[in-house]
Amino acid sequence: MEPRISLITLGVDDLERAVAFYEAMGLERNRKMTGGVAFFQMGGMILALWPREELVADVGEENYRAAHEAAAGHSGVALAYNTRSEDDVIVVLNRAAKAGGRIVKPAAHASWGGFQGYFSDTEGNLWEVAFNPDFPISDDGAISLPD
Repeated sequence: MEPRISLITLGVDDLERAVAFYEAMGLERNRKMTGGVAFFQMGGMILALWPREELVADVGEENYRAAHEAAAGHSGVALAYNTRSEDDVIVVLNRAAKAGGRIVKPAAHASWGGFQGYFSDTEGNLWEVAFNPDFPISDDGAISLPD
């Protein structure tokens, strides 16, 4: 397996509400592939929004339920968006709230030396927004682990 993530697919209860949220966050939906799914190019990765019932059908209902029961009601997943500055953390969190998301943890200095906060989107998916001075971000938005 090559070291990369190609797509992140979020199961959503209301596709149009979720699309509106991410478009309000500044993402642009791909207009060529729209049949019951929404794709957003995010650098070298794709964010997909797919109706939860379709995701469950694809995984298999028994398999989906077993995975969620093992996670004790939480997926154990948080997506993360790293920013170039502490001020950008606040800007992104404010934009998420204005777009209909919920601030889960307001921006604050973190024990690991950065600055972070959390929001959930309209479907309850958890996002960390962080400035980490140890993770350089290139001009094209790629993030790297320190050498």
